[in-house]
Amino acid sequence: MQEEFIDQLSALLSTPKKCVIFPHKNPDGDALGSTLALGHFLQQKGHDCQIISPNEYPKFLAWMPGQENILCFNKEELKCRAYIEDADIFFTLDFNALGRIAPIDQWIQKTDTPIIMIDHHEAPQDYAALMYSDPALGSTSEMVYNVLSELDAEAITQEIASCIYTGIMTDSGSFRFSSTTARTHRVVANLLDSGINHSKIHQHIYDSYRFERLQLLGLGLKNLRRVDKLQAVYMHISQAELDACDFQKGDTEGFVNYGLSLDGVKLAIIMIENKQEGIIKMSFRSKGDFDVNAFARKHFNGGGHVNAAGGMSPLSLDETKDKLHQIILQYSSNLT
Repeated sequence: MQEEFIDQLSALLSTPKKCVIFPHKNPDGDALGSTLALGHFLQQKGHDCQIISPNEYPKFLAWMPGQENILCFNKEELKCRAYIEDADIFFTLDFNALGRIAPIDQWIQKTDTPIIMIDHHEAPQDYAALMYSDPALGSTSEMVYNVLSELDAEAITQEIASCIYTGIMTDSGSFRFSSTTARTHRVVANLLDSGINHSKIHQHIYDSYRFERLQLLGLGLKNLRRVDKLQAVYMHISQAELDACDFQKGDTEGFVNYGLSLDGVKLAIIMIENKQEGIIKMSFRSKGDFDVNAFARKHFNGGGHVNAAGGMSPLSLDETKDKLHQIILQYSSNLT
């Protein structure tokens, strides 16, 4: 991490500030973990701090320390706008394009408030006054740990450590993704030393599913298809199937990884119909050097990391399936 970033951040935070922290839309464990950890730390240091999420987060994250104080812009817009207008500093965590927090972005851009970005995705937009961007790291939560440990390692409480652990663990696929390094494990060891109950955290995340979620998973797996004889599979879930299983936010989290668990498969994709938004939401996962970040950016208005990315299609579900199938065939030499 650049010393210049820490020096400039320390200078900005040398006097009490009104801070607003933003995770991306549909926040996951890393987005929520990193924002909550930073929020706890800043409050400890005497700053006023408010986390504003564009919308709700999954129920399996509703145990996290401090989550009850998060404001959702889609539910409390006027209150959120008051915090935005009064802020001295904005922090954007786990995303690097302001469109990821729409429609909040239009209110941010009406201010002259400096923005601090901490993020681990590729190709950051040039909107931040101060930026810590490192796509080589597996999670924004690990980056937040780096920042906090430089600012004041002794101030990383058990609450903060629990939030950071949640972010690292979820974004690393429980430490199995290739972005997990020896240093990641050293960070986790330090978090464990703080007294966190890592078994309880795993239970909160992975052992709290509803019966209907498993039924939905069954429907998704029933729709699993292999692309010819290539090392690629995809699954799809329609709006009708979501409705039949009383879909709740976060229910499809991790479904795409089932395809990648098949022997010999390098590329797995899930398509989920969203009638309300009029799009097909897509998640891409890969093994080895098949770059789903480039794949999603080129074909499906998305992006992310080499082995994990997201995207969308404005076409119908059937049209998206057909388009995807034909595109995958173009990559035959990379998937055999």
